[in-house]
Formats: sequence, C-alpha cells, structure tokens
Amino acid sequence: MCNWQELAQKSLAGELLSVEEGLKVLDCEDTELLPLLHAAFLVRNHFYGKKVKLNMIINAKSGLCPEDCGYCSQSIVSNAPVSKYALLDKDTLLAGAREALARKAGTYCIVASGKGPSERELEGVIDAVKEIRATMPLKICACLGILKEGQAERLAEAGVHRYNHNLNTSKNNYSSITTTHTYDQRVQTVEAAKAGGMSPCSGVIIGLGEDERDIVEMAYALRRLDADSIPVNFLHAIPGTPLEGRERTPAIKALKVLALLRFICPSKEIRVAGGRELSLRHLQPLALYAANSIFVGDYLTTSGQDITMDHEMIRDLGFEIEEFCV
Repeated sequence: MCNWQELAQKSLAGELLSVEEGLKVLDCEDTELLPLLHAAFLVRNHFYGKKVKLNMIINAKSGLCPEDCGYCSQSIVSNAPVSKYALLDKDTLLAGAREALARKAGTYCIVASGKGPSERELEGVIDAVKEIRATMPLKICACLGILKEGQAERLAEAGVHRYNHNLNTSKNNYSSITTTHTYDQRVQTVEAAKAGGMSPCSGVIIGLGEDERDIVEMAYALRRLDADSIPVNFLHAIPGTPLEGRERTPAIKALKVLALLRFICPSKEIRVAGGRELSLRHLQPLALYAANSIFVGDYLTTSGQDITMDHEMIRDLGFEIEEFCV
C-alpha cells in the first residue's frame, strides 16, 4: 500500500514522481481507488478548485486521410463507414462555434483530418477563426496535423489560442500504431506550435497496446513538452479499423491513469476526451476528481453523451462550469 497523500504533497511541491511511484499508482489495489482519487483531488483542487472546463469538437474535414493510424476511422487503412468531406465552409464553422456556446463550452476545437493543412485549408480556418474571435467569447483550439514552417505563427496571429497534436502513445510503442509519420514529428509539431505563439495541447490514447511503463513514460513526455492541456482518450475500437475488437479500457484503470497524469502534470488542464462514455461508463463523475476538463457533444466520428447529462453530472458533484470570457 502506498501513502497517496504523500504523492499529492510531492506533486504540489513540484517534485517529479519516480517511475516506481508512477507504477504504484497504476497498480493501486481497487480497494484503494477512493483514497487515490482523494489524493489526486487535493492537487486538482489546489490549481482549479471545483471549476470544470468544457470543450466542443467540430469535425471540420472528415476522412480523406493518407495516414495509417490504426486507431482512426478516418485513416487510409480504415474501412469504417464514416462521412468523407473537404473542409467545411465558414458559415458551418461559425454555426459550430455558436453551438459550443450554447453547450457552455469555453473552448471550440476545430479538427481536420489529414497529414497537415494545405494552403487553402489553412486560409479557410484562419478566415473562420478571425470572425469567431471578433464576435464570440470562445477560446479556439486547432488540430490540423503536422504544421509547415510559418503556419503556427499565422494561426496564432488569427486568434487561435491552442494547438492540439497528440503524442497518442509512448515512443517505444509508436511504430505499432502508425508508420506514415514518426513520434518525433509529433513532438516537433507541438514544439513548433508553442514557438509560434500558441498554447501547446497534447495527449494520449489509452488502449493502444501499451504497457504500464509506457503509460508512465507518456506522462513524463507530456511533462517534458510542458503541454498546457492534456486530452486523455480511451480507445473506442471502431469496426473497420485495424484495432477493431480491442477490449475497452476498464473504468477503474482509466481513473488510475487520470490520477497518474494529475500527479505528474499537476498544474495542467487534464481533459477527459474520446471514449470516456465507453470506458468510464457509470464512473464518469469520479474522473473529475482528477481531471478538470471534459469534451461535450460528439467526437470526430463517434457519439458523445447528451449535454444535459454532462451539465447535471457537474452540478450533482457540486462543481461549477468555467466559461471563457474575453
């Protein structure tokens, strides 16, 4: 048994957990889950109190992707029956922003499939972002793939607050899920976004064949990147993808992963993302004792939980939605 509150105090003091301590979190006895989450909450509460940030995604360009990411229904190796369309027009992106506001989301995430944005696509996103920022109290997060030189600066100048490019898994496990680009390219894109003036956002997908040491290494990697926002996805093994049939991450394991990330990246926004409904199921409220942010509405090609249920869950916990004001 580990003294979880000692880990919380170590985290609050800015000390990095050892690999052995990280593994103890992931190997925590199920009967110790509530003390573990209480310790994680001490850290979360120190930095965020009871505020919960809401984020909403729009799938701004769907399918048509040349990459071979095994988890993704939009990749070239997927046979999943998903919609395929080019970048949405400005009016549709603006309508999505208004929907984000209606859902009380403070961050609107514009996500496009593909290796990286073409010039036309970049201009389309920039045009929409400028109008959103001029007319709506929303933070904008863009997720457009690997950026070319100068693109990060242009997005930042247009008003994009944050750029997302997930590491997804550990460097050791990366080649088992994707071969058309490298782990290092992902790291370089996050660093380019930060250098270009945007807040770096990078996270993981749990359930890609990683072991527990890989999970600890992912947390270390995100700390080294100094990612301000960390989306934590749990694999939704979509039929038609190479990872079809993989078992879901059990709810209790998912909660231990969130606690680990809170200890290792104590001051960062931990965002419970894709697959939360599938993996956490009835334990979704407990996730907010470690995480301070969730996605609302649908994901890229899978459905999310009804927004009323999300708002009620937050209210029933005695927590409060944090809305972005300009």
